[in-house]
Amino acid sequence: MVETTLRSLAHARSGDKGNRANIAVICRDPADYERLRQTVTETFVAEVFAARRPTRVVRYELPRLAAFNFVLDGVLEGGVNASLGLDGHGKSLSFQLLSAKLPPAN
Repeated sequence: MVETTLRSLAHARSGDKGNRANIAVICRDPADYERLRQTVTETFVAEVFAARRPTRVVRYELPRLAAFNFVLDGVLEGGVNASLGLDGHGKSLSFQLLSAKLPPAN
């Protein structure tokens, strides 16, 4: 059993609208969909972004695309126009999620 990062099994895209971020996670190999369905949960994503204090994380499953879509509320410091932080918007969030370590496969 080897620990790995999400990046080795998927690629991702992210964006933002207001104070909400959207992250699509797409399996590189559809055979990994079930593993990611079990491990990359709403709780897992909320823990990855704990420092941003999401008020809610919702996962949408897209099995025919071997993908997931996560919507994170309250993570962008009020949105691009309201944030004083550098790069406070969601474009970089997919990179952070892909760096998350996954538990070993069973």
